[in-house]
Amino acid sequence: MSTGNLIIIGGAEDKTGECLILNSFVEISGASKANIVIITTATEKPIEAGSQYKSLFIGLGAGNVSFLNINTREEAESEQNAKLIAEATGIFFTGGDQLRITSILGGTKIYETLHQVWKSGAVIAGTSAGASAMSRTMIVDGNDNDPARKCTLKMAPGLGLLDRALIDQHFHQRGRIGRLLCGVAENPSILGIGIDEDTAVRVFPDDHFEVIGSNSVMVVDGKSIMSSNVSELMPDENLAIANVVLHVLPAGYGYDMVNRKVLRVEEKQWK
Repeated sequence: MSTGNLIIIGGAEDKTGECLILNSFVEISGASKANIVIITTATEKPIEAGSQYKSLFIGLGAGNVSFLNINTREEAESEQNAKLIAEATGIFFTGGDQLRITSILGGTKIYETLHQVWKSGAVIAGTSAGASAMSRTMIVDGNDNDPARKCTLKMAPGLGLLDRALIDQHFHQRGRIGRLLCGVAENPSILGIGIDEDTAVRVFPDDHFEVIGSNSVMVVDGKSIMSSNVSELMPDENLAIANVVLHVLPAGYGYDMVNRKVLRVEEKQWK
């Protein structure tokens, strides 16, 4: 079964200059033949966010763009809304609160349709909260600029589009390495992926990703951890981890999430 691509954006992506990340999304969605649906569920300002991204995507050459504010679970069960998603070649989740995305869409007709169109080859992208929601388990909350402590992290089920990783966004800009390390210590089988602002990973159907944008992505691989005290911690105690592996990857690099290997990639048109 074929699947589509994911574009997972660390937030604050360029909207006034070259717009490399957003342009990549439009190109992969089909450019002038694209049918893009913007889902504004995460934000408290859906009209403003939807209108902004609609204007941007049209300016970048997208053929058809609409936005959909699904604000209740009743709306997430709507046949009409599901039909809009089913016909999309690209779906874009705005920022806001990732728990709104999963608590409103989880288990509904919209949720099922999202998975169906992605498996059929559509592109699903998300920025900031929309990025965190991509993984099967997502970070909901945690302290910024704080040492790694058990209390720095709260997690919940995500949309389940990315199995092998835990996503964090606004990563270096908000000092979130402590909470990502805690997440990996709690579940060393998954990768921690911290994505900087104006930076994204494009995840391909074979589960490798390539970095797009002006900053970097940190990969935290906990498979090699020899020991940690995460199961012994009281909430405010400092975390100890031995032998964790970190990679910092700018554009021109990628990562094989199956074999856990850093990749060098050539510059290319994102099609």
